[in-house]
Amino acid sequence: MGNKINRIVDEGGTRLPYGIHPAKHAHMRISGIDHVVIKVADLDRSIAFYCEVLGCTLDWRRDEIGLVHLRVGTAFIDLLAAEPLPPKAVRNMDHLCLTVADFDAEQARQHLLDHGVAVESATKRYGASGWGLSLYVTDPDGNGLELRG
Repeated sequence: MGNKINRIVDEGGTRLPYGIHPAKHAHMRISGIDHVVIKVADLDRSIAFYCEVLGCTLDWRRDEIGLVHLRVGTAFIDLLAAEPLPPKAVRNMDHLCLTVADFDAEQARQHLLDHGVAVESATKRYGASGWGLSLYVTDPDGNGLELRG
């Protein structure tokens, strides 16, 4: 039996088409993402990956609570010190997609390979900005990342 997806229903019981979420039906409107927190086994290794390889900027390191704030455009990627996950642990998130300014898929791929990051060829995928080329990689803790223009 397949998964059933429920549509939004208005006050009168009328089912609304997919993708339409009128403001009158919303109690709040999400306008963006402020930060995402990623658990990592080694803060220094992850700071090196996210800053030196991906170009994030270290904003604030809070060793007293094992937390690092990395600036990514107007948002943060927070790295939280945690115990390593077992090798076959199930993760709650498949991947985080990061947009890259002036994205050139082949240059980005070569940059990642030069830093020892496993990466496949660019593939056309659909996201919030429409269709575009992107690359899939994993960070040092196995967290999935998609890089796209």
